Formats: sequence, structure tokens, C-alpha cells
Amino acid sequence: MSSIALPQDIAQVQSDLLAHDYVADRQLATAVFLALRLQRPLFLEGEPGTGKTEIARVLSVMLERPLIRLQCYEGLDLAGAAYEWNYGRQMMEIRLAEGTGADRAKMADQLFSEKFLIQRALLQAIDPKRDVPPVLLIDELDRADEPFEAFLLEVLSEFQITIPEYGTVKAKVPPIVILTSNRTREIHDAVKRRCLYHWVGFPDAAREYDIVQRRVPGVPQLLAQQVVAFVQKLREVELYKLPGIAETIEWARALMELDALVLDPAVIQDTLGVLLKYQDDIARMQGGEAARILDEVRSASRAPA
Repeated sequence: MSSIALPQDIAQVQSDLLAHDYVADRQLATAVFLALRLQRPLFLEGEPGTGKTEIARVLSVMLERPLIRLQCYEGLDLAGAAYEWNYGRQMMEIRLAEGTGADRAKMADQLFSEKFLIQRALLQAIDPKRDVPPVLLIDELDRADEPFEAFLLEVLSEFQITIPEYGTVKAKVPPIVILTSNRTREIHDAVKRRCLYHWVGFPDAAREYDIVQRRVPGVPQLLAQQVVAFVQKLREVELYKLPGIAETIEWARALMELDALVLDPAVIQDTLGVLLKYQDDIARMQGGEAARILDEVRSASRAPA
């Protein structure tokens, strides 16, 4: 299996991402370009739904490389993220060996060989037998417990994992590593120092409109403009969870399914659950507040350029 050559400049990164419907600003494209050229992990932090995870998926498709995803969660440990020994198979091997009178010292050496090693995401990503280095996505690192970050340091700095009973496994060619965080807690400086860093914020109206046009084929121009303008103003309201780009796209799709050509108060009230994910936020936007924002959107669309 072969892979596509890496982009030669920042402009090519932007155009290649755009060809796969990922609309990146120059700052993000620069961070991606440097991560690829310097073979450094890229740590993306920002609000949920701003396209952090999507960049890994798009890079995988764009560069024709397998995507290996490690979804972080509370309680994640080395056995779940990197490797573990197949203890059941080892016990079976011991019993078979005892029955045949095999040499115990030789058997002990064989118990911690590759055939008993179960690879998880991190070890899979640096497997030296891989012909094509993958894209490794370490997603929502802030969901994992803080001690888990210590497991990552060797992978992020040396692209290797040391297994006490087996030895050191090191990638022949480093994988492309993308880490994401929704910043529900601070990530330790030791992790950040090993990465390039970029904050992924909400896009401006022009870029979000471009994203909606690309991700929701056939969306009416006026509806797309009003959806983007409404969401942009909604993000200025103090809510528990601001809608991300993912919610904007999903809302536009939902409105098309309802055959809406423009926004109106009734359709907004009926579909707030697509855009907002907390009842307190929905309750705040029901009635006058949503109508006020819609009036502002309509007034702005009628204003002379």
C-alpha cells in the first residue's frame, strides 16, 4: 500500500483540505503543514463541534493513510490504549507445556513474545511492520484521567513504547498524530511541549457559510445565510453549551428535511433541539429571545451592502 506525498506548502494544505470539504483558515493550515513536515504531533484544543476530530479523518482520506482512533474516557489505562498480554492464551500454553514436560526456562521466554501481545491503538500506530504510517487520532484527551497523560509522553516524543517484558517498539516512520481536547480540564504542560499547538475556534460568518454550502448540498442560499447568521448571533448569548459547526450543519439539514426555504419563528421553535443540547438553553431561547435574534438576522439581510 502506498500513500499520497505530503503537501509542499501551506497553500496546498488549504486546497487539499478544501477538496475534501474541510474549510481551514490559514492559521490551521499552517499548523497542519508544520506538523506534517516536522513530524510533530498536533494538539488541537477548542470548543466541541469546531472540526478538531474531523481534521484527522480528512487527513487520513487526503493522504490515503489508515486512521487509528483512540477515544479517551475516564479510567483509560495502558491496557486499553497501548497493549496488554493475552493472559488466557498464556495460561493455556503453560498447561500444554506442563503436560509435555517442556523446558520451563524456554517456556518462560516464549510467554512474553509477540504472539501473546495484544496491540491497542497506540502500539498499532507505531508498529514497525507497517508499510504506511497511519494517522493516529487521540480524541478528547481531556476526558481521560490526568495520570494517563504520562503514558503518552514516550509515544509523543520518540514514537515508541517500552514494554518491560518484551522490549522497545519503535515506529520506522512516525505516524501523523492528532490530539484533541474540548478543554474540560487543562492538559499537562509535558504533553503540550511535545506537540505543536493550535486553538480551533468558531469560524467567522463567511467561512461558516462556505462550510454549510459544502456539507449540505442543495441548501437554498438564503436559508444558509440565515442559518449561519442566526447561529453566529446565538453564540453571543450566554448559554451553557454554544452550538458548534457540527450543530449548524445538522440544523441546516434538518430544515431542508422540513422543506424550509427561510427561517421563521415556528420552525425555529420546533427545531431548537437540533441546535441546542441542554434544556435550560432551549428554555432560554424559546419565545421572545429567538424572535429577537431572528429580527436582527432579517434586518441585517435587508441592510444595504
